[in-house]
Amino acid sequence: MINRNNNDFISRRENTWRQQEPASIWRRNQNTVAFAHSAKLGPVSHTVLVAVMVAVLGLIYLTQITKTSGYGYTIEGLSVQKSELLAKKSELEVESARLKSLQKIQSSEVAKTLSAPTTTDYVR
Repeated sequence: MINRNNNDFISRRENTWRQQEPASIWRRNQNTVAFAHSAKLGPVSHTVLVAVMVAVLGLIYLTQITKTSGYGYTIEGLSVQKSELLAKKSELEVESARLKSLQKIQSSEVAKTLSAPTTTDYVR
């Protein structure tokens, strides 16, 4: 009886199988179907396709640029409106201060001690 090692036997079997393996045998996890193109495109078709893709990308770029410029116009209008409102606010603050100062002057102690003039002369 010949005592053979199991590992030795398996490795010999794998080596002989690999040596005898033709190229057409399928292995595990290997694709068995190859996709073949049914229509071939020529150089003119490729050029046309590239030109169409460039045109589409250009149109997408232009739509994005016009959208941002539209936002720029909106921002400019709001900025002008903001500056007008700030100017109006400052004018109203000045008017409020003027009106408060008249009331303050009329209610002061000095104004209360003043007397009304008896006659008023106007220059002509």
